Amino acid sequence: MTAPPDHPVPGSDRPHKLVVFGFDAAEAAQRRRIRAYMECGFEVSGFTMRRANMTHDAEPFWPNVDLGQTRNAAMAQRIWRILAALPILWRHHGRLAGARTIVARNLDMLIIAAAARRMMRPRPRLVYEVLDIHDIMTDGGPGGRLARRVERSLLKRTDAIIVSSPAFEREYFGPVQAWTGDVKLLENKLWIGEGVGPDRPAPDDARTPGRPFVLGWVGTLRCPKSLDILLEMTDRLGSGVELRLHGIVHHHMLPDFEQVVAARANVTCHGPYDYPDGLEQIYRGCDAVWVQDLWQWGTNSTWLLPNRIYEAGYFGCPSIAVAGTETGRRVARGLGWTVPEPTADALVSLLRSLSPEEIVARRRALLAMPENSFRQSPEEITSALLP
Repeated sequence: MTAPPDHPVPGSDRPHKLVVFGFDAAEAAQRRRIRAYMECGFEVSGFTMRRANMTHDAEPFWPNVDLGQTRNAAMAQRIWRILAALPILWRHHGRLAGARTIVARNLDMLIIAAAARRMMRPRPRLVYEVLDIHDIMTDGGPGGRLARRVERSLLKRTDAIIVSSPAFEREYFGPVQAWTGDVKLLENKLWIGEGVGPDRPAPDDARTPGRPFVLGWVGTLRCPKSLDILLEMTDRLGSGVELRLHGIVHHHMLPDFEQVVAARANVTCHGPYDYPDGLEQIYRGCDAVWVQDLWQWGTNSTWLLPNRIYEAGYFGCPSIAVAGTETGRRVARGLGWTVPEPTADALVSLLRSLSPEEIVARRRALLAMPENSFRQSPEEITSALLP
């Protein structure tokens, strides 16, 4: 990796000012992205909301304007919060002065960012960053049609879209929204920072014979179907498997999470972890990780590329995904194994077929891959933001 530029714009006498509109100031992926922008030399200001039913013990480490509190799975409340954010934006519009680029993360923020752009002279570039296609955007009912119409109108004022998976352009923005403008692919790889660790581990010795197969589920734990599959797998394999869960639980999606986990001796939830310092211990402790998202099957879950595959690959841990999905296609290119369908039967069959030698060989192959397959470079960040 090369050092990040002091000034992202050649010939500039000051850093490129970037204003980020984010849906949750405490959300881990949003915080990682802002940290990456800052470490790449951008001058960052934020206008962010907070999600009331998420973990909120993390304060912004960037200059920030709080746009208020909203909730997951509360569309009417989110619409009201967008309207309530506009006077807050006006009161703090001086923070926008000198910005060259605005980045808006999700449609809520794009609405507010477009309003902010109208307050500015000269008007900066407006970039729409999409890490997920929300289920309302593919809904066939009146709410979905309205949401797509709003997004299509805003896209006419947008200079570029950043996507984390090529399927978002191929399956949605091209055919559904007829977008023909600039699309930048910025995969949700690890951002560790320039010249810092954790380093990639050395290949493991041979796997200890006779111990249980350790399967991990790491990151945002929100998918009911994944949890059902994993729990059924543990019930069927019993002492031959250990399931380790690491991350923040979305209780609005998994309301009985603690009870079902506590009922099984071979399932352990370790809770939130430090990023990136906690990752090596997690992934080195697993023989493989379940990386497939299932809760928006046929749309977003089938199209996305989760950050789990990059974290796991960097630390030499094989991934397991479902064939035919964008995640599965990427995993099939040497990152692990796929199952033919999202069922406990398919997962149990795969785990029973894996030998200790095959697991070690796959881990060694992952660690032999170049680190830029999994770790983001400053050049990837800056090329996505700049024209």
